[in-house]
Amino acid sequence: MISNIGVPGLIIILIIALIVFGPGKLPQIGQAVGETLKEFKRSTKELTGDEDEQS
Repeated sequence: MISNIGVPGLIIILIIALIVFGPGKLPQIGQAVGETLKEFKRSTKELTGDEDEQS
């Protein structure tokens, strides 16, 4: 579903986010999202690594 957004849809989403949150909050929101994704990837690597060691 998300892969069907495309460039125009992404631009619209960014404009709406800019209007809703304002230019001052967007860097903080982006940083929080990035840290969350990094933590999620690290956690999934640990889970898949644990399964490999047990097998």
